Amino acid sequence: MSSSLAEKREPRKEVEDTTPNRCPECGGTLFIHNYERGEVVCANCGLVVSERVIDQGPEWRAFTPEEREKRSRVGSPLSPAVHDRGLSTVIDWRDKDAMGRRLEPRKRIEILRWRKWQIRTRVHSSLDRNLAQAMSELDRISSQLGLPRSVKDEAAVIYRRAVEKGLVRGRSIESVMAAAIYAACRELKIPRTLDEIAKYTKSGRKDVARCYRLLLREVSIRVPIADPLDFISRIGGTLGLSGVTQHRAAEIIKEAKRLGITAGKDPAGLAAAAIYIASLLENERKTQKEIAQAAQVTEVTVRNRYKELIRTLKIEVPAQ
Repeated sequence: MSSSLAEKREPRKEVEDTTPNRCPECGGTLFIHNYERGEVVCANCGLVVSERVIDQGPEWRAFTPEEREKRSRVGSPLSPAVHDRGLSTVIDWRDKDAMGRRLEPRKRIEILRWRKWQIRTRVHSSLDRNLAQAMSELDRISSQLGLPRSVKDEAAVIYRRAVEKGLVRGRSIESVMAAAIYAACRELKIPRTLDEIAKYTKSGRKDVARCYRLLLREVSIRVPIADPLDFISRIGGTLGLSGVTQHRAAEIIKEAKRLGITAGKDPAGLAAAAIYIASLLENERKTQKEIAQAAQVTEVTVRNRYKELIRTLKIEVPAQ
């Protein structure tokens, strides 16, 4: 064997993965890190001052903080909207391997046994069963109402605090969860009325309202006063009104609040009346019935609030 071949087979000595302060050839201080080749090169003379550099960063690129957070490989975040906070493993029901091929019958029976024990280990106490049922109700109601993730998480936190205080015992899980969802909507200023949420429960509005008052009293929830301005964009979007009309309705509400005539009034009804006035002023006419249906209030409420606003604010509306 030749000496040159022996030299080729000798393992190369590891070079420290550190960049010197100065280039040993020209004394330059500017270096280029080439992570594709694993080298650190002097930008002045081109000398490779270090090799076999290990890139400690991720292999992907991110251009925004949101994209960087989504691509982080640290597992899914803990979620209060899952009864075990998302720490358990879920075995799929499709009976397919990673390549999409169906499993053999013997393997399917084995996976079925795994799945059975996995479900048993996830729910092994009365508290887990309670939370599992409550979180399924949370998913159902929030999906029907189109609520954002922040509301789901806040409602789950409120419900867990109610469970810790023993408020759920003897009461309907569905009613307490619906009340927690309404409280979360009020806290985060998401325009949803109690009637809208209670519509998707079997117990009804009266039971949900009773549970909501219990949560306010026992769980120490700080619920801000409902603002009619929060309902304007939702009602206007449902009716397909322009931004000019919605802005005009918001100005009417602000003037009414300045004069102090909004106290004690239903915020959804006030917003509906302001939108009705703005639609007349901006020539985007909508009937009181259409606006009442979009706001989930009665036509009588819209009519009464409309008369109060035009009388107090001295608004001249065009002939209908």
